[in-house]
Amino acid sequence: MAYVVNGVELETDAEGYLLAPEYDDEAVRVIAQAEGIELNDDHWKVVQYLRDQFKEQGHTPNFRNMLKDIAALMPGCDSKALYDLFPLGPAKQGARVAGLPKPFGKGGY
Repeated sequence: MAYVVNGVELETDAEGYLLAPEYDDEAVRVIAQAEGIELNDDHWKVVQYLRDQFKEQGHTPNFRNMLKDIAALMPGCDSKALYDLFPLGPAKQGARVAGLPKPFGKGGY
């Protein structure tokens, strides 16, 4: 499987995660469409958070750490709200939509 973004084919693993991070916002749109997600402002906040964490840490956080950090960034955002945004798992599906490689272990650090 691969995604085509701006005429460039981005290679993925068998689960649809990019093999190398892609920070072009068009990649987010293409992957979200393939995942059946209609992006809104909250999706973009989570995507930016995951990208920032990946750039700083070299990987994305697990769901527990993600929930704690997102709650500080988006007051009132709880686990249900995150699952409403990314129904297949905020830590894993969120990373995939953000254009990042597959998270470690059970969804990050």
